[in-house]
This record gives sequence, C-alpha cells and structure tokens, in this order.
Amino acid sequence: MEAIVIVAVDATSAGAQLLLDALSDVLLHLNGDSGRASFDAEAATPRGGFYLARDGAGNLLGCAALRPLGEPDSAIGELKRMYARPGSIGVGAALLAHVEAQARAHGYQAVHLSTRVANSRAVAFYARHGYVPVAAWGKYVGAAQSVCLGRQLSIATSLNVADLPDL
Repeated sequence: MEAIVIVAVDATSAGAQLLLDALSDVLLHLNGDSGRASFDAEAATPRGGFYLARDGAGNLLGCAALRPLGEPDSAIGELKRMYARPGSIGVGAALLAHVEAQARAHGYQAVHLSTRVANSRAVAFYARHGYVPVAAWGKYVGAAQSVCLGRQLSIATSLNVADLPDL
C-alpha cells in the first residue's frame, strides 16, 4: 500500500472543494440529499480543521473535517464530510485515525457524527472502528433518516521504555 499523507488545509481550497463536490454527488445519488447544508466551509474553528488525504504522488484521496459539537468549548468533537474516493484502500481508516488524534490534541473527550441510515457502508465502517449509537442532537433529533454515532477517545500517553523498572 502506498503512503497516505494527511494535511490540514483551508476547506475553501481547490482540492478541498473538489473532494467536497465529489462527496456531495455521491450522497445526492445515494439518498437524495447532498449534505451541503450541514457543513459551512467558511466556518473555520481553532478547535478543528479540514484534512485532505493524498498519495505519495499528490493525488487527492479523501477528506474529513472536525469541529466542536455545539458550543466552541464542547468536550465533543463532530466529524463532518468524511469521504474516501472509490478504490482508495485504507484512506477512510487513516483519515478517521487522524481526526481522532486531532480531536485528542484539541481536548475533546469524544467524537460524534451523523450519517444517513441509507448509507450502510458508512454505518458499517464506523461500527468497525468502535462507533456506537449516541443521542441525536440539533436537526438530527427525530430525523428517522439519520443515525448518530460516537466514540469515546482514550487518552494517548507516551511511555519511555527506559522509565520502566527492571523486573
């Protein structure tokens, strides 16, 4: 598998817009709604970001965004606009791991997301990565077409082997 490089970019950049358009087209075909109304590319936040995945040659592979869920000081980060181009292997998992690492760095205790029930591939993907149903929020409350999922984040610690006692 070729290296996947993930970088933070402005969500209004050309590469970001290309992937966001591709995602919107897929979602529109899948469930009749592009999802564009749920993400404002102009609304950057210091506790989040927009991330692009590229291969070693610089080809765009996928994208994802992180923002606070609700208030700016929320303990929960919201995953938005996650997309991996068809045929790209390992990109979704790499992006998800990157977003979760960024969420930890921003002090979030959990990551939540909403996707359409009809998007069974996405629902299965998130389940494989430890996401479970959570209470709906905002416009998703009572929306039977949506499923809200979340995952508690573990606190990553670094351990130096030299610090371990001799046994």
